[in-house]
Amino acid sequence: APSATRQPKMSLTPLLHASFKNRTQGKKVQGPFDLMYYLKGALAGGLCCSITHGALCPVDVVKTRIQLEPLKYNRGMIAGFGQVIASEGVSALATGLGPTVVGYFVQGWFKFGGVEFFKINFAQRLGEKKAWELRIPIYLGAAACAEFIADIFLCPLEATRIRLVSNPEYASGLITAMPKILREDGLIKGFYSGFGPILLKQIPYTMAKFAVQGWAAENIWKVSGMNSNTSSESVKLGVSLTSGVIAGVAAAIISHPADTLLSLINKEGAGGEGTIMTRLGRLAYEVGFVKLCLTGLGARCVMIGSLTAGQFGIFDTIMTLTGAKKFKFTNPNE
Repeated sequence: APSATRQPKMSLTPLLHASFKNRTQGKKVQGPFDLMYYLKGALAGGLCCSITHGALCPVDVVKTRIQLEPLKYNRGMIAGFGQVIASEGVSALATGLGPTVVGYFVQGWFKFGGVEFFKINFAQRLGEKKAWELRIPIYLGAAACAEFIADIFLCPLEATRIRLVSNPEYASGLITAMPKILREDGLIKGFYSGFGPILLKQIPYTMAKFAVQGWAAENIWKVSGMNSNTSSESVKLGVSLTSGVIAGVAAAIISHPADTLLSLINKEGAGGEGTIMTRLGRLAYEVGFVKLCLTGLGARCVMIGSLTAGQFGIFDTIMTLTGAKKFKFTNPNE
């Protein structure tokens, strides 16, 4: 009997591209969304997060001090800068800069690159019409998946940063602090005590950040009557920055209680003995719900609002410079 002809295997990406193209019915096809595109997105994400978090390190130092020592730093953000400088010098405002820059480059790499990957593949699976109808759930799902992966890499560096900020004499910097924490507390307690709260903080934060930014940008274009395809790069940047501020404030409010817990749990001896969840529960009870939601919130809204705007602005700029055309949800009826 004649042998059956073996069909050549096709990779997933071309299949997705082909089905997406067929469903666009002659409209201009976006892409290609290949490995190089995702690497450009990851690089842009790493740089935008590293630059913005590094630039706002002094604000984060003061915010963390307010969260950790509210009785001492109880006169607001501006006065907090003065208190830190008066007691420890100007250099104290750069405490934790090393782990901040490295940690958020790694996190931004996986977060922004991951959001692009999951968002595009979810949309291509669904097709243009269904993707447009479900664009907000797609933003939310892509952000949650990407952030979970990113936090596995971020958590040890964030734990090191908070240890240095809460106790500047603990070590001279990232390189000396991480081995010391590992030696004294071990891998799990030393670096992943805050994994629960970092997920509780970062996943809702990132979900709100990308979904609200996408929604805000879409509505800015709609209300202004401008066309996102034909507008100048400066106008596009302005929309990215404005929508980023809106998204940042919303994300800051949603994630603030977990951010306060994360700052507290990484302080030496915080929450006493027991499992991570036991310690978190004890800290939450001691602090109280209102203080968890409001302590340092003003400072965090300022920080995250400006930081998020900067991230989306830098991300879009780097993507443009590298020649990458960002994926957009398109309304099939227009």
